[in-house]
Amino acid sequence: MIDADQGGRIINVTSVHEHVPRLGAAAYCSAKAGLGMLTKVLALELGEHAITVNSVAPGEIATEMTGMEESEAYHQRRAGNPLGRPGHVNEVASLIGFLASPRSAYVTGASLAVDGGLSLMAAHGHDEAGNGWRHVSPMTTLPRQLASH
Repeated sequence: MIDADQGGRIINVTSVHEHVPRLGAAAYCSAKAGLGMLTKVLALELGEHAITVNSVAPGEIATEMTGMEESEAYHQRRAGNPLGRPGHVNEVASLIGFLASPRSAYVTGASLAVDGGLSLMAAHGHDEAGNGWRHVSPMTTLPRQLASH
């Protein structure tokens, strides 16, 4: 890409576990986090050549790896995910397509989660089996939280 002097796109596929640890998955999480940092370093090093480097960090996607068929993406319920379902491979592919296109020429060094909001739940300490977390109204709790600070 440097020798061709025409810029380019490098897109790494990591995982939501690039950002959020998972119990019992030290090697997997470390590998994904390492690829995420490589993405950032390469973005710094290759930017002057108009080469962008980004990563896509999927959450639970309906694939063989998660034990699901693609068709199950819109029908499986996931209580611990804000969108309430796993993702479809096309939702990940669409983001990769954008990052590969000229429209993303000013995006570099980013890791973009495609996880239905799953990574937002890491700090929540949710119970994946239940929907209890959905019954908290942000409009009523926010003023109390602000008042306590």
